This record gives sequence, C-alpha cells and structure tokens, in this order.
Amino acid sequence: MPILYTLKNEVLEANKSLERSGLVSFTWGNASGIDRNEGIVVIKPSGVPYSELKVEHMVVMDLDGNIIDGELRPSSDTATHLVLYKNFPDIGGVCHTHSLWATSFAQAKMGIPVLGTTHADHFRGEIPCSRPYTDEEIQGEYEKNTGEIIVETFKAGNPNQIPGILVAAHGPFTWGKSAEEAVTNARVMEFVAEAAYRTSLLNQDPRAINQVLRDKHYFRKHGDNAYYGQD
Repeated sequence: MPILYTLKNEVLEANKSLERSGLVSFTWGNASGIDRNEGIVVIKPSGVPYSELKVEHMVVMDLDGNIIDGELRPSSDTATHLVLYKNFPDIGGVCHTHSLWATSFAQAKMGIPVLGTTHADHFRGEIPCSRPYTDEEIQGEYEKNTGEIIVETFKAGNPNQIPGILVAAHGPFTWGKSAEEAVTNARVMEFVAEAAYRTSLLNQDPRAINQVLRDKHYFRKHGDNAYYGQD
C-alpha cells in the first residue's frame, strides 16, 4: 500500500476517533500526521463534519504549507501544526480539540497539576498553560503565533515527556509519535482535567504527587526500562 495512502487513512481514522471519543463538538478539532522521510503532512480539511470525511478529503502539504494533494482547504489550525512539526522533531502527529474539561482549564489560564498516577502514566509533570496572546499576535499570523507560543512554553520543558499543552483562553493541543497517539494523549488530558477539577471540589488544596511517584509511573510505560504491557 502506498505510503501516502497509508498516512491519509491514519489521519482520517484519527479525526473520526475524535468524534467517537466525545472530544469534539460540531467540527471543533483536528488531527494531522507527518511522514518525515517524505517531508509531507496530512491534515483534516477545514469545517467538514467528521461523519462526512473520506480519505480523498485529507489535505497533503509540505512543511511550508504548500498543498501537494487535495481539493479542499486545510484546517484553519494548519499553521500551528506546521510550527510544532518544525520545532518538535520527534513527534509524528498533532491533535487540537476544544474538549470541555481541558478547555475549562485553558480558559481559567491554569495548568493541570499531577495529582495522581493516572496523570503521571502519560505526562511527566504538570500540563502547562501558555501565556496569553498579545494583541499583536492575535492581529498578525494568529495560527502560526499559536504554535510559536507553544514552542516558547516548552523552552524549559520536554515536549516528548509532556505531550500536550493548554493554550490560554483557547484550548488543548497534544502530540505523539503518530496521529493516533496524539488523539490518545488528548483523551488522557481530558480525563485528568476532569479528575483534577473533581479532586479540587473534594479537597480545595490538593497537592501534586512527589517526583519519585511521578517518575515511577511515567517510566513504567516510557523509555528503555519500561515494563508495562506486552512487547
């Protein structure tokens, strides 16, 4: 099966899974994937309902945003995805949603603290919230600047170990080794966002778990010495 068709199908299924997972309403979300050997990115077309998406609707472009294949306009968030691919060289997929719980933290301009091991299994630290946009960033290349703000937030962090962010007043972005993994990380982020909110109702001063417990759970699933699951 040709590489391009395979990637287009993977990105199609990732986008459809956003709706099945309840992470999106209407057309509020998108997922993309990249083939770094070929230098091509595949992304959902803008504004097309998930139920209507087909392989031939996926938009193929290079890392500069030049369309190689596809008759529809790409997602309006394409420029953000491209900035992330250029700056995070290990990622293979990006996902953006406006899922309820994660977006609530973004609107509150709060990161999601590591309150339990479920969070630590997937994110080795607090899921950060970016700084707010400046007026100039909003009025300029808004989507590109969204990506730049995300990259700025991770100057002192590791995007491979914390595969997601909350963009202040906007919503969550996640990434992974593939489009499918990026969506999985969006699902995990939504779960831990809701859990963190509910925890704060039970205990108004919840404390993050310590680094030893965080690392134990994170490295059970990640890295050379991971032992969770089957190879």
